[in-house]
Amino acid sequence: MQLCSFFDEAIIMFDLKKIKYNQLGFFRFKKLKNKYLLTNDAGEYLFLTEKEFGDFLNDNLKKDGEPYLSLKEKNFLKNELNLTGLAGRYRSKKSFLQGGPSLHIIVVTLRCNHKCVYCHASAQTMEKEGYDMSEKTAKEVIEKIFQTTSHFVAIEFQGGEPLVNWPIVQYIIEESYKRNEKARKDLEIRLVSNFSLMDEKKFKYLLDKKVGLCISLDGPEKIHNKNRILIGDKAGSYYYAAKWAKKFFKLYPKLVKKGYIFKMGVAITVSRFSLSYYKQMIDEYLKLGFDDIYLRPLNPFGFSKKHFQKIGYSAGEYIKFYRNALNYIIELNLKKKKKIRERMARTFLIKILTETDPNHLDLRSPCGAGIGQLAYNYNGDIYTCDEGRMLSMMDDKSFYLGNVQDSSYQDIVGNPVVRTMCLASCLEGLPYCENCAYNPYCGVCPIFNYSEQGNIFGQMPTNERCQINMAILDFLFEKLEDKKTKLILESWLKR
Repeated sequence: MQLCSFFDEAIIMFDLKKIKYNQLGFFRFKKLKNKYLLTNDAGEYLFLTEKEFGDFLNDNLKKDGEPYLSLKEKNFLKNELNLTGLAGRYRSKKSFLQGGPSLHIIVVTLRCNHKCVYCHASAQTMEKEGYDMSEKTAKEVIEKIFQTTSHFVAIEFQGGEPLVNWPIVQYIIEESYKRNEKARKDLEIRLVSNFSLMDEKKFKYLLDKKVGLCISLDGPEKIHNKNRILIGDKAGSYYYAAKWAKKFFKLYPKLVKKGYIFKMGVAITVSRFSLSYYKQMIDEYLKLGFDDIYLRPLNPFGFSKKHFQKIGYSAGEYIKFYRNALNYIIELNLKKKKKIRERMARTFLIKILTETDPNHLDLRSPCGAGIGQLAYNYNGDIYTCDEGRMLSMMDDKSFYLGNVQDSSYQDIVGNPVVRTMCLASCLEGLPYCENCAYNPYCGVCPIFNYSEQGNIFGQMPTNERCQINMAILDFLFEKLEDKKTKLILESWLKR
């Protein structure tokens, strides 16, 4: 008789008549190499050998030794469940559902002085008119943001290139701080920029206002300039990115003493040109001062959709790149004592190793579209998320929620599109995902599914985002079996 996991590699043969179902707590499982990984809804996990797994199913384990005691502690045994602890852990994992939209992405302009080969935002050229946010619209955006029920609010400037519309960036910063004197939210303001239009005055202002900075930088000069083409400037995009990164990290010790809490972030997009240069990329970030990077794969939106044959790659190619890069990062930490971590791995590790969830909006269930974030276009149009806004620039407004001028906050967050996005991203109700051992740690992006597969309810067996997430989780669980590597990975959890 056959007891079958949803995954082919985990198919095992057991006599169904001997399985003691009344002794088993709820679990999902997957075979990794020569062991079986068990997980439950609260995110607990445990590895068992094939014999231990068989004894577990047949209730043949000795109750005064391992692995019985660990199965009991982690709530895999029905008659030994700590329901209070289990419910508390599950509640903590889903605590993000108790708030409202916390991330508010503002596109103050669609104009940009770059022509990036993979531009997700479908940016407009500098001479185009009518693509800048007005002060009137900015005022209405702020009004909507501060109606959120979330105590934590992050305002993030994106584009286009936000520094093109610097007066509105300043206006939103000033007005948000004024508004927060009464609202008393836990407010963060962030700027994502290519930094080519940065100057000393703007830089000082942003640091004085404690704005978190994130710079677009794809690695060494050769790769970065091939990906991010700066129009009309012979110095090239890399020159400005590296210049301001070096300046920031030189100032950083003094900034910390003055109460500035953010390290500069780095926005990386991995194109086909990057795949062979993972070592050079990581070495470049270390050289410039970065110790926290996110090796983000391409999104199928904007210009990147049109040019994917030239700049894109398969899920398998990205997975190979990512595994090589993460192995190199771990090697640097272990052998050369260089502290650097990768943020996608860190997101998964927090979910695996702690009782909390880092609220990564497209790696949670349900995703953050409309209930965790909102995106405001230059003209005041509001979307479920920045991916929804990007898709609108491709003449598809399926994820449009309203406009700041004439839509109430209740109409926006209560829009049927928001409810539909929640349904499409609750893993517990999705075929394939509901049985996956990685269900407690993963998340889907309905807009990625819609763009790639024509349906917000993704077909996971052929879904490349699913393949990437599963491969990364496979890799991390394999690494957690090695004690020295586990210590390194655990160190990444610290803020």
